Amino acid sequence: MSDASALYLGGVMHQRLRPRRHRLERRVFWLLLDLSELDGLDRRLRLFSRNRWNLFSFFDRDHGDGSGRPLRAQVEARLAAIGVDLAGGAVRLLTMPRVLGFVFNPISVYYCHAADGRLAALSYEVTSTFGERHCYDLAVADAGADAEPFRQSCAKALYVSPFLDMDMTYRFRGRAPGERVGLTVGCADARGPLLTATLWGRRRPLADRALVGAALAFPLMTLKVAAAIHWEALILWLKGVPVTLGRRPAPAMATGAGS
Repeated sequence: MSDASALYLGGVMHQRLRPRRHRLERRVFWLLLDLSELDGLDRRLRLFSRNRWNLFSFFDRDHGDGSGRPLRAQVEARLAAIGVDLAGGAVRLLTMPRVLGFVFNPISVYYCHAADGRLAALSYEVTSTFGERHCYDLAVADAGADAEPFRQSCAKALYVSPFLDMDMTYRFRGRAPGERVGLTVGCADARGPLLTATLWGRRRPLADRALVGAALAFPLMTLKVAAAIHWEALILWLKGVPVTLGRRPAPAMATGAGS
């Protein structure tokens, strides 16, 4: 059984601070997939497959540039552009799987390790409901042990919501996944903090029994995630949150529907 790949049961919380306060919380689960173990997981697990239909599945084309090219090569090329060389270290992707063939991942996170195991970089892969995707690739300053927290920031580059302008900054903080996973993303504009999103989860072995439990505890999860995004947008509109129709840059990547 793999020691690197795992299942995380947890939840997500979004809190908007202005111009109207709004909070949502949902129970969800993620898979942490070591990219070097994908084929082995496909062979070992009955309920999980790579690039073919199953109760839970992972399709390479649902990530990166959508071409299906090896994800590790894509990650390494992007990290090379920011001066990071993993020298063969592990790349582990925290993401939601396809459930009965459907997936929508607002954010997936690549935890990229140096050869000695230190966390060297993170790649935050954001996918919009408009079928566009962008990866925010950030080196870890003073990379240390996985237990040490990281803090990173970058300018917003992908249009994701008509309720959020483009002139914003993302701030990320968290730790590499261990017995627990946690990540907080803050969104701020010129006036200060606007929105905070947090995800968390507790580790479980990635085994068929655990997948059955996840299927029962979180039925049709990915479909519900997509539906919830549109439902919450309706609530924001009803609350009078203004719609922003400002500049919308061309996406770095475009992707087809994950269904």
